[in-house]
Amino acid sequence: MDVRTGHVGLNVSDLDRSRDFYRRVFGFEVVRESDEEGRRYAFLGRDGEPVLTLWQQSEGTFPTRLPGLHHLSFQVPGIEDVRRAEAVIREIGATLHHDGIVPHGEGRASGGVFFEDPDGIRLEIFAPDGAGDRPAPTPAAPTCGFF
Repeated sequence: MDVRTGHVGLNVSDLDRSRDFYRRVFGFEVVRESDEEGRRYAFLGRDGEPVLTLWQQSEGTFPTRLPGLHHLSFQVPGIEDVRRAEAVIREIGATLHHDGIVPHGEGRASGGVFFEDPDGIRLEIFAPDGAGDRPAPTPAAPTCGFF
């Protein structure tokens, strides 16, 4: 069986705020959207293909202490893409962990930025190469508890 992720659906507390956040950080376009009362959602993606669906049907912030999503990771082609994303994350004031780009481990070339969306959902944008010149997070502070 050839299985791939189709798109990821996230519950959000404020569709407008989350849609704007994901469009700004990831450059997603709105593929489809509904403002129907009780059924507000936005399909975000590229070239008409959905990557992420946001559903306005929750309150509060993401509870990392409960079972469920650990983090959502997005791979980009190169470290320059990660740097551009980091600049946007800093510009909009999103919660950024490890003060920027870090490798996935000591001596590893892959790495990226670890941050949170407006509802506290943990996110990662990484590249397979180019982060090895930075220090890895310490064992006491692994990559945002992501690994």
